[in-house]
Amino acid sequence: MLAVNDINLSYGASQALWGVSLTAEPGKVTCLMGRNGVGKTSTLRAIVGQQATRSGSITLDGKPVDRMRPFERAREGIAFVPQGREIFPLLTVRENLETGYACLKGAERHVSEELFDLFPVLKSMLGRRGGDLSGGQQQQLAIARALVTRPRVLLLDEPTEGIQPSIIQDIGRVISLLRDRGDMAILLVEQYFEFAKELADTFHVMDRGEIVLSGKADEMDEDDVRAHLTV
Repeated sequence: MLAVNDINLSYGASQALWGVSLTAEPGKVTCLMGRNGVGKTSTLRAIVGQQATRSGSITLDGKPVDRMRPFERAREGIAFVPQGREIFPLLTVRENLETGYACLKGAERHVSEELFDLFPVLKSMLGRRGGDLSGGQQQQLAIARALVTRPRVLLLDEPTEGIQPSIIQDIGRVISLLRDRGDMAILLVEQYFEFAKELADTFHVMDRGEIVLSGKADEMDEDDVRAHLTV
């Protein structure tokens, strides 16, 4: 289980996170929601080590990871699909997937056929450059690249942003399959409430760098959640 406990994070003199705490458990989707600029991406960046926290703790199965470097956290099993996908446009689909080998031992460095069961379109595009794919296909590639690392925790930062509805459905199906497998914790940052409520087991809602609402999906007041998503 991933446990984030009372973390504070600043960018220079500006504090972005104030005492943020949450957990993500295997076999469940934890959804982090809120308007733009309230600290959702900063929370993910803190978890993967792209931004240092000022205080608090981050643990994986009880093991502290908050002082580890990003590649060390990846080796521990934390994978990140960033907002905007950030695939390598000049590398082929196959080469993009193989960049996930960096945190794996030699015997583990292969692309599982399961990935192509999850994302069939990628198998027919292995030789195409990442930059030639549509936005939805690039998002599928970004998720598949993260899964190459065989993560225990998968962080997804707004995977539906700018994606056509048919691919949003495909991504939702994949998240459901990964959750139901039972061995992976999924932390999903999302603004699209209709997508999130179909997947989430637990909600955390942020405002101004703090978590202001938390609870199991079936206990949350939908109007309260939506009130923190509208501008």
